[in-house]
Amino acid sequence: MTSPDTESTQAEKEELDALAALPDEQIDTSDIPERPERTNSVRGLFHKSASERSKAIDELRSKHPEKARAIWTRGSDWSAEVCEQARLDDLDPNALVKAREQFVIKHPVQADEVEEWDDATFLNKARVLRQGAVTNTALLLLGRPESSVLLSPMVAKISWVLKDDQNRELDYEHIGPPFLLAGDRLLKRVRNLTVRALPSGTLFPQEITQYAPWVIREALHNSIAHQDYRLRGRIVVVEFPDRILLTNVGDFLPGDVETVIQQDAPQAIYRNPFLADAMVELNLIDTQGGGIKRMFDTQRKRFFALPDYDLTQTNSVAVSIHGRILDERYTRLLMERTDLNLSQVMLLDQMQKGMRISREDHRSLKASGLVEGRYPNLMVAELIAKVTDDTDRYLIERGFDKQYYLDMILTLIREHGPVSRKEIDQALISELPDRLTDEQKKIRVRNLIQELRLSDLIVNQGSRAQPAWVLTEAHPKRKLSKENESEKE
Repeated sequence: MTSPDTESTQAEKEELDALAALPDEQIDTSDIPERPERTNSVRGLFHKSASERSKAIDELRSKHPEKARAIWTRGSDWSAEVCEQARLDDLDPNALVKAREQFVIKHPVQADEVEEWDDATFLNKARVLRQGAVTNTALLLLGRPESSVLLSPMVAKISWVLKDDQNRELDYEHIGPPFLLAGDRLLKRVRNLTVRALPSGTLFPQEITQYAPWVIREALHNSIAHQDYRLRGRIVVVEFPDRILLTNVGDFLPGDVETVIQQDAPQAIYRNPFLADAMVELNLIDTQGGGIKRMFDTQRKRFFALPDYDLTQTNSVAVSIHGRILDERYTRLLMERTDLNLSQVMLLDQMQKGMRISREDHRSLKASGLVEGRYPNLMVAELIAKVTDDTDRYLIERGFDKQYYLDMILTLIREHGPVSRKEIDQALISELPDRLTDEQKKIRVRNLIQELRLSDLIVNQGSRAQPAWVLTEAHPKRKLSKENESEKE
């Protein structure tokens, strides 16, 4: 006799066999819970060997990065989920008033209608609720401060920390929901000082604040929209004397900032699409792809360094907004050359921060007359230095031509020879460009000495360890050789 358990098991096996025979598109998987830990899984790969899986995943990543990210991030949208314990009473009245104002700014033609809508109707129209039910998005953007417990174990918190130039903590504040009002609270905390003038010029007479409030808001709202709340981290804003650093958890889905700026188009993927849509309706972000580019343009027009995105850490996006002038020459360049495109400005910005640009980019900037110097030790071009009245500094940075230094060595040897390598270093190193490191300066001197030696202009009458350089005609052996040649003639 067959037991009920055996019959049940056999029935389940037959059902599974029938499902396995169906095409993928006919199988309903909507009621299968998401498995966030399988973020690197790809359908059809797990049955393969480890080496085959790794090869297939690497191929997918390299050939189709956007599709790969879409696969790894596909699943339920946490921001769209309904919070069963939450009610409309859990939403902050002040945030609701602000939300209506922002909605009207975004949709001015609906201003009269908005006044007639009750809260539920308005929030449905603003895509914050789902058929009248309170979502996680509603609690994030509009929830009362105490409502954040309803989102637990997910974290809804923005931490502002003030630090001095020694990285010592001076003050802090934790900001919870409603995030719709978080920008105002943060800006009240940030010490936005006034920069009055460049130290040595009249090209920058106007007063200007360290930060454009819109740039700080945009960076914060981007962090809120793209935060991976499933990772249970917080958004951190650290204010230093010269910059603001904003960090949120979650990978940067577009891949890199340059691509976002060049495409200037909506992103293909959003981690929290429901939240992003609601923030668009409430005039907090722009999904047309122009937010980050506008941040760069705003900093450029203020003649400050461009934002820096650090994407090197896994599950982390950090952006630094600079609040001071890093290099006077580049600031003046931006003021003089308003015709430069954003790509050129981004390259010049990298140079002023001491970052290396590619040889191809160097050639492009050099062809436009924007930089000078031997790659990778680049600097502002002479034409621009003259325009900005920075010729003295330019000469210190660039140095003189090679013949100038060769003549210096020959004069030193002629007047004080024999001379040691140390004596040559002492005479030349202080004259070499400031943009070179001490090690690079020593290499430059060594190359100059070797060039004179190979040209038969100087000779070492000492040892390799303790050289003593003299002019060739002053060396005894060379004199004797020339006399023998004369006798033969």
